[in-house]
Amino acid sequence: MNTTKSIFNQHLPPLADRLRPRTIDEFVGQEHLVGSDKILSLLSKSQKPFSMIFWGPPGSGKTTLARIIAKSSNANIQEISAVSSGVKELRKIIEIAKSNLDIGAITILFIDEIHRFSKSQQDALLHAVEDGTITLIGATTENPSFEIISPLLSRCRVLVLKPLSDKSLKSILNNAFNTDIVLQKNDIQLSDDVKTQLINSAGGDARKMLNALEISISLIGSKGEVTDAILDEALQNRTQLYDKTGDYHYDTISAFIKSVRGSDPDASIYWLATMLEGGEKPEFIARRLVILASEDIGNADPRGLSIATAGFQAVHMIGMPEAAITLAQVTTYLASAPKSNASYMALKKAQGLIKNKGTASVPMHLRNAPTDLMKNLDYGKNYEYPHEHPEHFIDVNYFPENVTESFYNPTKLGYEKYISERLSKLWPSRFNK
Repeated sequence: MNTTKSIFNQHLPPLADRLRPRTIDEFVGQEHLVGSDKILSLLSKSQKPFSMIFWGPPGSGKTTLARIIAKSSNANIQEISAVSSGVKELRKIIEIAKSNLDIGAITILFIDEIHRFSKSQQDALLHAVEDGTITLIGATTENPSFEIISPLLSRCRVLVLKPLSDKSLKSILNNAFNTDIVLQKNDIQLSDDVKTQLINSAGGDARKMLNALEISISLIGSKGEVTDAILDEALQNRTQLYDKTGDYHYDTISAFIKSVRGSDPDASIYWLATMLEGGEKPEFIARRLVILASEDIGNADPRGLSIATAGFQAVHMIGMPEAAITLAQVTTYLASAPKSNASYMALKKAQGLIKNKGTASVPMHLRNAPTDLMKNLDYGKNYEYPHEHPEHFIDVNYFPENVTESFYNPTKLGYEKYISERLSKLWPSRFNK
């Protein structure tokens, strides 16, 4: 009988599940939580679990750690997904937990994707968590500050999990070949380059990496080499970490804007591609670029706003996938342009003054006088029309009475250098400081 073939024909759990560590010592990654003398390592030794929320990306070990905690605490674990469970199921589990408590047993309730529970569903957990009937371990990829109600969040410790490092993923991959019964019984080869490609494609997600490996092996059978072409085929339907409504959405647009602001066109294009590949709406990106053109470039390159606005119109007009080309052009231009937030800071400073001191009356010479009555009341009296003077300028006070401030401080970069030099000549008391 062919042992290799018989193993392949058996109905086995997925590779990622077969390799799931069962103790803290076996767990790879998240050293800030499971390392020696770190919180989960100490918890495993104390066998006294507490309610917590695991916040981290997919495949970072949230479910595995919950099971390890339950096992090390000799606790009964009830696992549900917030996607498919409701209050009725929660009440059944709480009743089971009460029965367990009567005989001195701990019940851990693990809720995957807890952020998908509504406020009322989360409310149903409060009393049981507070009185110790259940020890709650929630797993979420979203920011708990926004997704978990405050009363429940205050009763839990939030532990942040990070995407697994390439080093950790490599260790998990090597462990798969050293310990998994199916991989051990089959002649599967992976070159170092393919291993690197497999690790890089995972984006810090161990489950994603192992699933891709398992699909690759299924494509070549019980023996052979996983080539670049085979791995590409296995990865063709890979899911993106990017979520248009989740935390990664906000983190990515933040990284994009900061890269453009930081004058790095290469990093800017990377984050742009990340958003576009994740299905982000191009209009959303274009709007943010219009804002950035005024906030971070301003008069250092006044063309920036025109280009960003034209880019938005073009994106709206042509749509994807061609809109990506326009976004790339606008992104690289704005990233490469000289930067100034002087206009933005001038506005903030003026708003701050008005909030603190209130609005002032408009001086009579600056008021409009469309009627004879207004003219008779001296509206617009003594107003000097700048175009009637040399260089189309006259030194007149345009501020309200008792107000003279310097709000706008142009930089010496790009076109703003010219602006700075001109204003220094026109208003030397304010712009030659």
